Amino acid sequence: MLGLGSDNDNTASRPEGYIYEVNTNDFEAKVMSASMETPVIVDFWAPWCGPCKQLMPVLEKTVMAAKGEVILAKVNLDENPELAQALRVQSVPTVFAFYGGRPVDAFQGMQPESTIQAFIDKLVQAARANKPEAIDIPETLKAAAEALANKDLQMAQGLYMQILQQDENNAPAYAGLIRTFIAAGVLDQAQSMLENAPERIAGSSELDAVKTALEMAKNAETIDIQSLEQAVEKNPEDHQALIDLAEGQFTVGQKEEAIETVLKSIEINRNWNEDAARKTLLKFFEALGHGDPLTIEGRKKLSSILFS
Repeated sequence: MLGLGSDNDNTASRPEGYIYEVNTNDFEAKVMSASMETPVIVDFWAPWCGPCKQLMPVLEKTVMAAKGEVILAKVNLDENPELAQALRVQSVPTVFAFYGGRPVDAFQGMQPESTIQAFIDKLVQAARANKPEAIDIPETLKAAAEALANKDLQMAQGLYMQILQQDENNAPAYAGLIRTFIAAGVLDQAQSMLENAPERIAGSSELDAVKTALEMAKNAETIDIQSLEQAVEKNPEDHQALIDLAEGQFTVGQKEEAIETVLKSIEINRNWNEDAARKTLLKFFEALGHGDPLTIEGRKKLSSILFS
């Protein structure tokens, strides 16, 4: 829930990432330097200030809705009188907007939510106008995924990097870049990127899926495909043998073959061992990514089997 905690605690339940506390020591880094890239709204407040407690939740709500296009820095007036003096803050709440390393707008006192929204919209529009090179992220993600599916790893990496330069917290692009390293067999680099993912996206579904793909890739050297194929040849309706072969095929990079193998098991008996084959197939889809052409085609075939 957005807003203040108790009268003495202005950090309780506060959102992370786009909203943070600032003091005299880190004002330069968190406001002046940060505003060179992204507009920063600085809210001077005090624990004893009633209007501050009304304004803060509205500011937080509006900033969070901007999804990273603006940042909110909160300054406790009582604890940072030097900052207040430097910016000539005479009453609270006082709100400044910094962009390009300097203050560009300000207001004092409680304001209607519509006024605050207009204040933030103006900042967002100014920042967008200053980035004419902005790319179409959804289209670029689509192009990168196609390049990755076609094993054009250099093209895919370049496209994913373009997206991350514009939005460093874009989970699909970050995950896609890791996938290019997995596809290239550079698993140490993939592991390092996964371990050092930005905090905002570290727990995303995209990175969870990449983790699955990386774990499977690490097991590739221990797979004996020939033995797994022989086990299926001896008994083509042995569900466990089919699933073992499918997992082996997927791990060594025979992803299309793996999907076909596990679909055979589902065709024979979709309910075997509590839907083990279907669960294996869903794991493959997760590792591939939901937008991968093999995932899309595999889901169509699965639906055809299940609903035939």
